[in-house]
Amino acid sequence: MEIAMVRRDLNHILTELQRAINNHAVAKAADLYALAWQQAAQAPPSETREQRARLTSYKEVLGSRRWRDEERRQAAQPSPGTAPRSEQRAVPRPRPHTAPAPVRPAVGWSSEPGPKSSTLAPPARRSGVQNQPTTAEPRSRRSSRTAEPALLETGQLWEIATELRPLLEQTARSGATTSWPAIRKRLPGLPRLHRDDESVILWLVDEDRHEGEPLLSALVTVGDRQMHPRFPSIAEQLGLCTGRAASQQRTAWSYEVLKVHQYWRHRR
Repeated sequence: MEIAMVRRDLNHILTELQRAINNHAVAKAADLYALAWQQAAQAPPSETREQRARLTSYKEVLGSRRWRDEERRQAAQPSPGTAPRSEQRAVPRPRPHTAPAPVRPAVGWSSEPGPKSSTLAPPARRSGVQNQPTTAEPRSRRSSRTAEPALLETGQLWEIATELRPLLEQTARSGATTSWPAIRKRLPGLPRLHRDDESVILWLVDEDRHEGEPLLSALVTVGDRQMHPRFPSIAEQLGLCTGRAASQQRTAWSYEVLKVHQYWRHRR
């Protein structure tokens, strides 16, 4: 689908979403909000910055206490002959003539640099169970602890990445680094993420950067402010060569963190 058509359809959805919010149409607004993010994910990030900013403002409305009170009120007083639609916020119903969602963006997670491409297939899941307990334990309890969360749809990934980028910019201005546990504390609504989705979200954050900007994903660390093991793969897919040796990758990462801090120090 051409970018112009994507933006046209997205603007139409946003217009309908604004109308639904004005009319306090809770279920319809939830459907349109999810559909808008699916549509936004079909265009390059530079082409939908304005629309994604509007979606971020709508999210504040849809998450407000007043809106949730209205949602509960409508659920408690459904229209005659209509069953409550408590599940409507979770998944929008498919609509006719809607373009299918694009291939979910991902990067190769090997530590070896591979071919550079902006759209790759999701990485294969690893099989096998590690660190099995030696004592007997109910299977349901073990599976709830070790099971990875389900992979999110592309629109959901874009929504999280759009919300995460300002947080990383703020981290850069303060000359600091962060981690996924720290990010979850600062974004209370962030769902539990699959490890692959965490990396895809960081890739999307930097896919939204302006030309010449260093990689904000370098600020997400592990342990005692150490380089995230997946940063070299993300950087390679974004066009930054980090080398093959571990020492080269750490040096490239340290330099990128320094560039990020210097770039954002005096920017607001």
